[in-house]
Amino acid sequence: QVQLVESGGGLVQPGGSLTLSCVVSGLSLRDYGTAWFRQAPGKEREFVAARRQSGANTYYATAVEGRFTISRDNARNTLTLQMNNLQPEDTAVYYCAAGRPILSTLRRADAYTRWGQGTQVTVSS
Repeated sequence: QVQLVESGGGLVQPGGSLTLSCVVSGLSLRDYGTAWFRQAPGKEREFVAARRQSGANTYYATAVEGRFTISRDNARNTLTLQMNNLQPEDTAVYYCAAGRPILSTLRRADAYTRWGQGTQVTVSS
């Protein structure tokens, strides 16, 4: 049974940092591309960051580039999203995902077949 379990969300003040983790079981992250998406209330799920199945190339949404870092630990089968300088507009439920997207589809949610349950991130003073 494949499971992706996120953790690390919470309440943080503007300018603060959080690290989200996604522990994966039932599949090997070596064989999958991985990504983080987020969904704010009343909005569609949007792409945040991705790392392709092969190589170390990473991709970011414009809104988070330079502030967020996606990384993967294949030995621990864990995906991480380091988030710095958080702003109120980053408030959302964050989801990790695994799949086999091609380069032209890695920012699309429908390119990923496995999803976690989400973790809430709230940025507020």
